[in-house]
Amino acid sequence: MADTADTERDLPLEFRSVPLGEIETARSRHMWTRSAVSVADSGDLVVTGQWDGTVTARDADSLETRWTVDHPDHAVGITSLSNDGEDGSDETVVVAGRGETGTIAAYDAETGDRRWRYDTVDDVGEAVKDTVFYLPYVVALETGTDADGTERLYAAARRYERDGDHRQWHSTVYAFDPDGSVRWTDETDASPIAIDLDADGERLAVGYNRCMGDHDTGLVVLEAESGDRLWSWDPGTEGDRRVGDVSFDGESIAVSSHGDKRGYLLGPGGAERWRVDLAVETEIDDETLYAYPNHVYTNDSRVAFVTGNTYAVESRETESRHPNEHRVAAFDADGDLIWDDEVRGFVHGLAADGGRLVAPCAQNFRVRDPDTHAVRWFDLESGASGCERLDGIATAAAVEEGTVAAIEEPVEYHDEGQTRGEYALRVGSLE
Repeated sequence: MADTADTERDLPLEFRSVPLGEIETARSRHMWTRSAVSVADSGDLVVTGQWDGTVTARDADSLETRWTVDHPDHAVGITSLSNDGEDGSDETVVVAGRGETGTIAAYDAETGDRRWRYDTVDDVGEAVKDTVFYLPYVVALETGTDADGTERLYAAARRYERDGDHRQWHSTVYAFDPDGSVRWTDETDASPIAIDLDADGERLAVGYNRCMGDHDTGLVVLEAESGDRLWSWDPGTEGDRRVGDVSFDGESIAVSSHGDKRGYLLGPGGAERWRVDLAVETEIDDETLYAYPNHVYTNDSRVAFVTGNTYAVESRETESRHPNEHRVAAFDADGDLIWDDEVRGFVHGLAADGGRLVAPCAQNFRVRDPDTHAVRWFDLESGASGCERLDGIATAAAVEEGTVAAIEEPVEYHDEGQTRGEYALRVGSLE
């Protein structure tokens, strides 16, 4: 990829801010997902999920609280369901959890009343060790409308355990009806990391990040109505690393590969249309370095990939940096590079709406430069559009109908001794 300069245009959104209380200060290394945010109700409602399970819905303009509830677990993912009935549109806020129960719960968007609850621990099993990494974890939520006009919820949950050298994952992919009843499940012994539904609501793509058991394929495409497996694909690499993210665009699926650090565009049945080197193994100063392609988003025959931290093959520690770490690169339908740019800090999750990308950028733990702390947004066609710098690190973001929301968390670098930023919701408008 081209070695472009930092083209941030520093077009501030004049973010409005609401404190979210106390949270353990982040350090140089990245912490587990502790916060979530979503923009619902056509951009009029912003919903936050906090590390202690507090879920709060606020008016997007005034930021006044509409309601607050306590979710059973750490609230790590939020989406919304909309169904049109005789009395008009009816919206539900759905929250994913990480904790003892791995709960998915649906709340009335107007009142916060809980409509239903499902505990994934009943399927993936209880934690065998009292640490965050071992807890049941709902890693992804996705919504879509079927041929009958009913919007359904899809989710993926997982749990990890280790006994000496033996490591194992337990996971379940779900389809829920609007009332919370389970339509179907698909269980494996691999670790799902991302799901995406095609625009017609007919196919669900599931990306598996770690495959160390009987399930040994990085991408599985399921029939959304029944959960039947339609086809699968794998980068064909050694080791248990497979896929980082998946994204539908018509008949195509874009895939970021952790196995070989490349990006792929696949056609029906998994036929490879093209692949590109993103952060493949590269020799620098007598070390072999790489970075994981963590995110992908495709829309209107454009595909954007986002890479993460630098690692060395011989050791996770290195003083050098891969030239394509922490970058976003966009390609056209033929796999030709349109533009690329720096995101500078680690992107926990990429937010997108149509041709717009929003990247919440946290710390670069090798460089530890506070200038990496920002919310950056990009046009899928033309590249960098703006940047809102933060004192703390941006760990979650959402965008809908021009409203962008982000979570800031405080950070203290181990070699600095200074706390930067606060635990807060930031909201602005891109219009």
